[in-house]
Amino acid sequence: MNPQQDRILVTGGAGFIGANITAALLARPNTDVVVVDDFSSGDWRNLRPLDCELRAADCDDAQLLDEIAAGRFSAVFHEAAITDTTVMDQRRMVEVNTNAFAKLLAATAASRTRLIYASSAGVYGNSPAPNAIGKGEEPENIYGFSKLAMDRIAARWYRRHPSVIIGLRYFNVYGPGERHKNERSGNKTASMMLQLYEQIRAGKRPRLFKYGEQRRDFVYIRDVVAANLAALTAPRSGVCNVGSGRARCFNDVIDALRGSMGVEVEVEYFDNPFDFYQNHTEADLRDSRQLLDWQPRWELEAGVADYVKLLDAGHRGPCPQC
Repeated sequence: MNPQQDRILVTGGAGFIGANITAALLARPNTDVVVVDDFSSGDWRNLRPLDCELRAADCDDAQLLDEIAAGRFSAVFHEAAITDTTVMDQRRMVEVNTNAFAKLLAATAASRTRLIYASSAGVYGNSPAPNAIGKGEEPENIYGFSKLAMDRIAARWYRRHPSVIIGLRYFNVYGPGERHKNERSGNKTASMMLQLYEQIRAGKRPRLFKYGEQRRDFVYIRDVVAANLAALTAPRSGVCNVGSGRARCFNDVIDALRGSMGVEVEVEYFDNPFDFYQNHTEADLRDSRQLLDWQPRWELEAGVADYVKLLDAGHRGPCPQC
């Protein structure tokens, strides 16, 4: 390998966000990417167009941790996690999300390797929006708590170690590369954009919790990838939000899909069965602008239109030229 070439590790690189990050990294000059995935939720088809080194392993595999500690990578993007927010097994969630992350922190600290990791807006639970770093961090489920625990562990590390650690709290991400989430038996964890699109294309009425007025911060994958790449040059450690900075209701999503798909459909509303459901999220982006020098570029309507165009064309895998 060229000594001037970056060698970057992406854990969970066969997943939705991980594959898009991998694709963007490979588009950079002099960059080689190693993807590690246990394929519990990732999909090989996301990697089919990507010329990267691939390993089937857990993100806390002992050999991998030794390589990180020895300085074999110029940066680590940690996207591996249980991402299904309806999983209620507390021990499993903390073991996979939080414990493994602590091992990665120790390895990157040993070699002073930059670590960029996926946190979540789930840390805010149903705290009043807008959601700002250091405020209202009251998760409503074990998934959100496991991510908050990661942020807290990271804060302890970056107060004591010189390596840069960046946590990115993703809000409601949607876009190319997530289709496999709807194809696993009984596992409908893809974004509402994809789920509603598929319902409409199948000739069905799109279904929303009553009455579609819940407000979320929907962020397009192209903006999420840009935030991750910006973290490669962030001057210091910290955690920040990655969202659009604007809450939109699910009825707005239906309107955007109607416009992009050229259809008129009526919505079927039904009762929400989840008592931990977040009814209003909205990212406060002040820390993101300061730490990453980044801000989102894709409004809901533009993001949905771009996504629908790719879906209608049969595109699979990460977004092209992300």
